[in-house]
Parts: sequence; C-alpha cells; structure tokens
Amino acid sequence: MNIALLFQGLASLSWFAFIVVLGIVIMRASRKQPTKGLTSLLIGVLIFALVISVISAGIVFIEPNERAVVVSPYGFRAPNGYLEEALTPGLRWIVPGENARIYSISRQTYTMSAASAEGNIVGDDSIRARTKDGQEVFIDASVIFQVDSSKVTQLHIEWANRYRDELVRPTTRGIVRDIASQYGIEEIVSTERASLESAITESMEEKFLENNLILVDFVLRDIHFSAEYAVAVEQKQIAEQQAQQAKFVVESKKQEAEQARQVAQGVADAAVIAAQGEADARLIQAEAEAAALELINNAIKNNPDLLTYQYIEKLGPNIDVMLLPNDSPFLFPLPETGVTVP
Repeated sequence: MNIALLFQGLASLSWFAFIVVLGIVIMRASRKQPTKGLTSLLIGVLIFALVISVISAGIVFIEPNERAVVVSPYGFRAPNGYLEEALTPGLRWIVPGENARIYSISRQTYTMSAASAEGNIVGDDSIRARTKDGQEVFIDASVIFQVDSSKVTQLHIEWANRYRDELVRPTTRGIVRDIASQYGIEEIVSTERASLESAITESMEEKFLENNLILVDFVLRDIHFSAEYAVAVEQKQIAEQQAQQAKFVVESKKQEAEQARQVAQGVADAAVIAAQGEADARLIQAEAEAAALELINNAIKNNPDLLTYQYIEKLGPNIDVMLLPNDSPFLFPLPETGVTVP
C-alpha cells in the first residue's frame, strides 16, 4: 500500500472533519448555545489536520521502476534549484514546498508506422527517406528505449517530460533518413537490409547516450515504396520469373537430349558387346574343332585300325547282308544265318 497516498487521504479527511466541526460550532454559537467542548475539539482537529498535511506533503513513495528529481526552492538544500541526486525507490521524505518529479525508468516503445492504429501518432507516420539512387522509400520502425537511471536529473534539466516527442521521435527519423541515403534501393530491400538496421542502431545508441537515454533495440518493421516503383519492381520480378522459366526449359531440353544420347550410346555399346561375344564364341568353337581334329588325326596316325573299328561301331546291329563296292578296301565276313547257299 502506498503510504504517501494514505497520508494524503488522511489529511483530506482531517480537513473535512475540521470543516464539519467548525460548522457545528458556528451553528451553536448563532443559537447562543455553549460551544466550549466543541471549540477544544475544533482546535484539536485543526492541529491534527495541519500535522498530517505537513507529513503528507513531505512523504514521497518511489516505485521500483521510478526515480524522482526533487525541485527545491530552498537554497540551503539546493543552490541550483534542484537536488543533484534523484530519489531512489522506497518511502522518501522531502521538505514541504519541494516538488518531486517522477520519471519512469522502465522500457518504453515509440512506434512510427504507416498503419494508423499501430503508431504513437494516428495516421501515416512512417519515415520517408531517399536512397542514394534517388528512390523514395517509406520505413516503419519501433524504438525501444529507457531513461538512464543514473542521469535522470540531467534528463530533467535538458528535456523534462518532452523527451519522447522532442528527442526520441525527431532523432530517430533524422538518423533513419541519413543512413538510408547511403544505400541503394536494391541493397535496402535485399542484401543490405541487416546492414542498414545495424548502422541505424549504432548511430542511435550514440545519440541517445548523449541525451541521457539508453537504446534497448531498434526494430525495422517494414520497408515499402511508392506506387510507381512497386509497379516497376513487380514487372521486373515477372521478367525475372519468365527468364528463369525459359532457362529451366532450355536445361530440361538439354537433359532430355543428353538422356537420349546416353540411351543411344548404351544400345550401341550393347550391340558391340554382343557382336564381340558372338565373334569370340565362334573363335573358341573353331579352335576347339581344330584341336579335336588334330587329336583325331594323331590317333589315326598312331592306330590305323581305329578307323575300321569306328566304322564298324556305326553299323546298325540288325544288318545281315551288306553290299560293298568292288573297290572297297575292307573285307568283312558275312554273318552266320543258318542258311546254306547252293
């Protein structure tokens, strides 16, 4: 519970009670009724109200996420009109008559966007900038920052409570425009977007520190273009897609031709292999036949009767009569049939 608010409420109630008692005293006095007891009560309530009011005027409760700058009219406490050190969180006491200016040190976000409902300012509040090649771009951005807790007093002296609208906003817009002018539009929308964001962040960190603020993060939310350039980009993308499609068709035809060539080469290689195999088979067969004939020739040469034996072996087993030519070199006995020839 905030004790400072409790004392302020108690002081208000005390003054309300004083007014009520005072009214009763006046009413009884007008009727010439005794007011001795009420007068003592009135004085007591007045003293209590004064004490509580003084106490409530001097008590300040500082939240954990706050700091307070004390503005003082008393030269013995503040020769410059303010205390050098800001009040830290907790229940603090200041001299009645002094004023404690509360500053939040929590993280704050300031957004500038083309969407009317997203930014701190209603309507199109995007940052318009020119690239180094003269193109106009519109940048949506958010700045996350906080007050430097060790420099709250200096911030109060230099900016008071105007730092969001008079420091954060114009500084951010100026830096974004300045950094964007160092990049071409193609770089901003493709390869160098991260570099752009990094350069803006680095420049803002330095500028914020100079003004007693801490930059937590710079968020490059979106980059969009004028309607004319958007049409040009769309046409370029269509042309690039068509070129890619044509390249794909060419590559596909090349692959089909290569595939056909490889199939034809495979057929040719198979035919060659088959022909070579057939030739090799014939050669082997001829060599085998020649070797067999050579063996037969050697066998006949060494054993002349072998041919006769082979001849006889080829005759059918049921042959009884056989006619031979008169010039046959072989004489065979006729088989015995049991028939006498006259």
